[in-house]
Formats: sequence, C-alpha cells, structure tokens
Amino acid sequence: MNTMHTPVDEETQKRETLELQQRMSEIHHKLLVLSGKGGVGKSTVAVNLAVALAKVGREVGLLDVDIHGPSVPKLIGLEGQTVRSDGVAVLPVRVANNLAVMSIGFLLASKADAVIWRGPLKYKVIRQFLKDVAWGRLDYLVIDCPPGTGDEPLSVVQLAGPNAEALIVTTPQQLSVSDVRRCVTFCKQVNLTVLGILENMSGFVCPQCGARIDLFKVGGGETLARETKVPFLGRIPFDPEIVISGDSGVPFADRDVAGPSLAALRAVVESLVNREGAVDQEARTEQIH
Repeated sequence: MNTMHTPVDEETQKRETLELQQRMSEIHHKLLVLSGKGGVGKSTVAVNLAVALAKVGREVGLLDVDIHGPSVPKLIGLEGQTVRSDGVAVLPVRVANNLAVMSIGFLLASKADAVIWRGPLKYKVIRQFLKDVAWGRLDYLVIDCPPGTGDEPLSVVQLAGPNAEALIVTTPQQLSVSDVRRCVTFCKQVNLTVLGILENMSGFVCPQCGARIDLFKVGGGETLARETKVPFLGRIPFDPEIVISGDSGVPFADRDVAGPSLAALRAVVESLVNREGAVDQEARTEQIH
C-alpha cells in the first residue's frame, strides 16, 4: 500500500518544488534581515528598508517570518488586515502599487493569539509563504526573520534558492555584537552571502543642539565587520521619531522627517541600488561563460 502511494507523493513533491522555484525565480534579490539577538530594531529596519526601496521605484515584497512575534503589521499600519485568495494563490496585502506584505499576523484571529509550533510546522508555513503567495516579479523580497539562527532563517535559506543575501542588524554594545558574530558564522556555514552589518541605535543626536551622545557605546558593528571581513553598511542613530512612527504604524521612511537617522537609512538604500548594476553584470557574465 505504501509503495502504491510513494510515486504519487514523489510526484506531488516534485511539482511543489518546481512551483517554488518558479515563484522564487521571479524575485531578483532576496534580502534576509537577521539579528543575533532581540531588541536591536531588526523589524523596524526591515520595514523601513522595504518602504524606502519602494519609494525609489523598486518592486518590493515584505515577508514577516517571525512566527512567534510578528510585528510587521503593526509597524506598517496593517493590523487587522486579512489575506485573500484568487483561487490559485494567496494575495499579499498591498501597501502601495509596488509594495506587498505578508505576515503570519494576518492569519491570527486576534493579536493576543500565541503561535505554539514546532520546527516542521514552521518550515511548512514558510514554504507556503514563499511558494503560494502571488509575489509576482520583484526587485526585492525583504524577509524579516526572528532573532537568532533557528528554524525560521534556516528554512528561508533552504527554500529561497539563489540570490539570497543577509543584512545583519546589531546595536553597538558588546553583548549584541557577540551574538551577531554567531549570526555571521551561521551565514558562512549555510553559504548565505552577508551583504553587510548595520549598526542600529548608534548614539543619540540632540535635535536642539546637534550634540551626539553614545548611549550604547559606538563602533561595535564596524569593528565586527572588519573582524569578519564583511561590509559595514553604516550607523542609524536613536531618533524619537522612529518610536513615534512604529507606534503609529506610519513607517519612518514614509515621513518627511529630516535628520541623521533617515539620512543613514537612505544611504543604505542608495548602496543597495548602486550595487544592483554590478550584480546584474556579474550574472550576465556567468550566463555567457
């Protein structure tokens, strides 16, 4: 009896793998936003990075795979939203014509609901998010992963296929940097290219006098980048406007607020956009050879 069903199961598995590969082939850059520990502002960075990329004209998807603590819906003003299906695929929630969002938070009956799942079930849901969501053709899929190096980031790496890269968020103090060091090691062990390290909450610039106070020290992310031989993407200072934006559901990158924090975020986006041409040329060269 098992023998009779094995070919069917294998055929289904092959078909689903092909569907996943086809879906992922339409996404140019898959950007995993990682952190070694919680509380470093990783989700805030992921949301604002996706919004900023969309604002410069890129087609962007934002995927929240933080199964146990989905904060993307709150940060981007989509709490209470639900997803629909067109009968073939799941439709992501649209924020703008060129920005689509998917999160486990859209599937919960209440924001107080707790998701109590083991690894295999989390892997299955992440696979569905990548395979069954109608992302369409994207320049970037920004993926907000939970802290650490557990099931969720590993599942994304295994499923996303080529063109996946990691952007690692840290805060300057040694405790965070030590955890990020393990995150870099994780990326190397699973052959995930590290796009760079971003130092968040890097000092506070007084809006009145412009003086800088290094609340959590400074430079830990840059030192680690040198030590691990990965790019350093810059520093985003503390900014009360970022807190206000997160609480209100209006992304910081979507507001016309002058200051060093937004300038730092825009610099990261500019470096990503400038890098696109080099990556595209490298891909074309590989195809020729």
